[in-house]
Amino acid sequence: MNFESIVLAFLITSFVSAIILSTIFFTVEQQHASIVELFGKFVRITNAGLNTKSPLHTIAGTVSLKLRQLNINIETKTFDNVFVNVNVVIQYRILEDKIFEAFYSLEEPQKQIQSFVFDVVRSEVPKITLDHLFAEKDRIALSVKLLLKDSMNKFGYEITDTLVTDIVPDARVRKAMNEINEAQRLRVAAIEKAEAEKIATVTQAAAKAESDRLHGEGIAAQRKAIVEGLRVSFDGLKQSLPDAAHHQVIVLILMGQYFDTLQKMAEHGKTNTIMIPHGPNSINETYQQMFNAMISDLSSASKK
Repeated sequence: MNFESIVLAFLITSFVSAIILSTIFFTVEQQHASIVELFGKFVRITNAGLNTKSPLHTIAGTVSLKLRQLNINIETKTFDNVFVNVNVVIQYRILEDKIFEAFYSLEEPQKQIQSFVFDVVRSEVPKITLDHLFAEKDRIALSVKLLLKDSMNKFGYEITDTLVTDIVPDARVRKAMNEINEAQRLRVAAIEKAEAEKIATVTQAAAKAESDRLHGEGIAAQRKAIVEGLRVSFDGLKQSLPDAAHHQVIVLILMGQYFDTLQKMAEHGKTNTIMIPHGPNSINETYQQMFNAMISDLSSASKK
């Protein structure tokens, strides 16, 4: 046997060995499982890692044990005849102890899950008005989960969670709802503004009334003090001066008080113009009016 024959024999042997080894050894990825069959009949389930089989065995298929997610969009109608699109998310996976059922029971498990979700949503949503649908979405998701859990468990699938992620009414309905919400917010804002203005007005009125009351009490106290001071002055004059001088002194006191009052009005009043009598007899007339008023106040004070 020459060298070429030896090399050829070696290559043929290596090729045949590779084919045999490829039919005997195979690997399964992490979080996966393979189904081994013999002439179409189930033999066993192989897990992740390096596995062996006879050349007569075949790999019927491989299933993923990872958590998967299915998004389902359903159009339905609410109790108040509003069409909405409900988006439901289903998270599911194959149970490790029910790989056989999951592989052989359902050919298209996603379509089976979708059918159950459609059935639940289209039976629950028409019982609820649009306004209450958003508040009831968790209850609808729970109903979907309970039905799927009971139905899909026998097929080897575990429903880990169900979520109603979005509820989208018709565009015209959304526009109308936004307009209603805007009108309600404007009405509340107007009511709050009116209440604030009312409180401010009442507070200002109460403050002004209190200010007027205190101002009146101050004027009354001032007048009372003036009358009391004049009374004391009159009593002192009667004792220290002759009767003939009483009248002139009283005139001086009253006129001094009168001009002091005019000065205060000019300094603190809201006007800078004061009208006073200016005729020849104005001083006597002014005195007589003030004297009569003072006598009246003194008589009232003495009675009290």
